[in-house]
Amino acid sequence: MSDSLNAPEPPHTPPGVSRRHTRAKGEPRFPDGPQPDPAGSHFERRIRSFQPRRSRVTAGQADALQRLWPKWGLDIDGQRVIDLGELFGNDRPVVLEIGFGMGEATARMAAADPDTNILAVDVHTPGQGNLLNLADHEGLSNLRVGNGDAIILLREMLTPDSLGGLRVYFPDPWPKKRHHKRRLIQPEFLTLAAARLRPGAVVHCATDWEPYAERMLEVLDAHPAFQNTQADGGFAPRPGFRPLTRFEGQGLDKGHVVNDLLFRRVEHS
Repeated sequence: MSDSLNAPEPPHTPPGVSRRHTRAKGEPRFPDGPQPDPAGSHFERRIRSFQPRRSRVTAGQADALQRLWPKWGLDIDGQRVIDLGELFGNDRPVVLEIGFGMGEATARMAAADPDTNILAVDVHTPGQGNLLNLADHEGLSNLRVGNGDAIILLREMLTPDSLGGLRVYFPDPWPKKRHHKRRLIQPEFLTLAAARLRPGAVVHCATDWEPYAERMLEVLDAHPAFQNTQADGGFAPRPGFRPLTRFEGQGLDKGHVVNDLLFRRVEHS
């Protein structure tokens, strides 16, 4: 009888729970999934508008990352220009969503509008896995998940007039004054985004931090490439296509005011 038959059986693992794997030094967490720092040191250091969050990846999220990333994932490495038609397999308009949390609202928008492709970008690994899982369960072929810095994606990997829209929902407000420079919605960012948005494309922002909402309105109003869709020049009612998220509902229960901004990319001068 061989040694393998005499070896003790491994401890029982309950169904649906993955056994912990001890990685060797330098071994990637998800060999076929998103890379920890896809752009590496190829680009200059700058002040970033996001702060990577560390939290546990569930077995289901890990499985989705390993299984679906080669099919629906995009590492933002800044080393190539991507063809969005090739990425999605069709020529439907593409909306870029920056920061999607756990992805529930993104999946619902993709399901409700199958004729629009959504390229959703975040750096939160559990959220990436969760969104891939939702896309798989719902059969959402119009959804792709980007991993990395959206600035590098816009600047290095997308072509002019390639986007049909931009969504920035509940970005980090960086409330302390000394951190305001980290906020995403700044004149320089809008200039970069304008170069990738085709005329008529809509920039849709939402925030529950009122001082940031006022600042967003100010910088969007001042930018020559964008025009407010609201006749009164103010905030917009929440459009029906943007789902009310659990996070947003909790904020509303606490008395927070949520402001939406809808600005259209004007024709090229």
